Amino acid sequence: MTEPPEPIPHWPGKLVSLGDYQVYVRSVPDQAPEPEATSTETDPREPAPREPALCVHGLEGSSRNWTDLIDLLRPRLVADALDLPGFGESPPRPDGRYSIAALAQTVIALIERNGSGPVHLLGNSLGGAVCVKVAATRPDLIRTLTLISPALPDARLRLDLLRFPLMSVPGVGARLLRQVQHLPPERRVADVIATCYRDPRRFPQARLAAEVTELHRRDALDYPAAALVGSIRALTAETLRGGGRPAWRDAALITVPTLVIYGHDDRLVDARMAGRAAHVFQNARIVVLPSTGHVAHMEHPHLVAAEIGVLLAAASQTGPTAGPTAGPTAGPTAGQTGQTGQAQTPQAGRAREFPLAPAG
Repeated sequence: MTEPPEPIPHWPGKLVSLGDYQVYVRSVPDQAPEPEATSTETDPREPAPREPALCVHGLEGSSRNWTDLIDLLRPRLVADALDLPGFGESPPRPDGRYSIAALAQTVIALIERNGSGPVHLLGNSLGGAVCVKVAATRPDLIRTLTLISPALPDARLRLDLLRFPLMSVPGVGARLLRQVQHLPPERRVADVIATCYRDPRRFPQARLAAEVTELHRRDALDYPAAALVGSIRALTAETLRGGGRPAWRDAALITVPTLVIYGHDDRLVDARMAGRAAHVFQNARIVVLPSTGHVAHMEHPHLVAAEIGVLLAAASQTGPTAGPTAGPTAGPTAGQTGQTGQAQTPQAGRAREFPLAPAG
């Protein structure tokens, strides 16, 4: 039996100042990977300059979640990945705020500090909700938007997810976290992987020890519990505020080319939300990946990279002025072929039917 290849190392990073606080940012090397030689003839064309991108992780995640996808995107994008305040290696904000608006302020401040112009913005789960807020309020900073299982409000009650609103109750969240922290770090890491992956065996074994070591480190800090509970409260508040409509109204304001990816077997964000997303986003392609959980960019990075390639190609053809006139379409879904190369572009028209029942 052939051993799976060793995963690539996580990208190096550093703390970046955003005024009165810092965030940890991982960056790819300045040098793009050398293209493979396919011909003895010299191509007179200069390679297209790589464009800036920024990746925003989800709840309990970190910038390490984007390592493999960033590598696959390097021929086209030079991507950074940040640790949101209180997560990964970023200290908390001095004001202790974890609302979606506060986290969006952090992302905006980082983009403005980098000064490289509009970015291709990518977000997963909580990070997806944050990126929606950024794109709705500061469209001048965004070239394209990619959302992977975005944690946008879902009004339907799910008994298997009641632990999240329960953790928002004052005093209850901290008590529940203390109970979880009594479990060995190895068990807690395994539980997160089992929740987020459709097939936990796809998580590289070589990275398990590093995640356990990181959890040991964070257990010794005094703010990770507050960051987790604060972020869960923020997501719960978004669901309760106006029945979740304000967050979806933000989504409806976004006109940049958008890709929204759902995992058919996601245990946290119901893939049926694809139906609502297709009706709300103005200029989007909606994709439901089969045999995929909550972190498609980690479980199937090649498929996600291919979908982003379609997004970038369509965006380059339409140019920066394309926007609200282009209707969203559905890319390959769980009930279709699942072949990313045949996905439609944002100009193909509005698709209203999904093999999954529409949600919301």
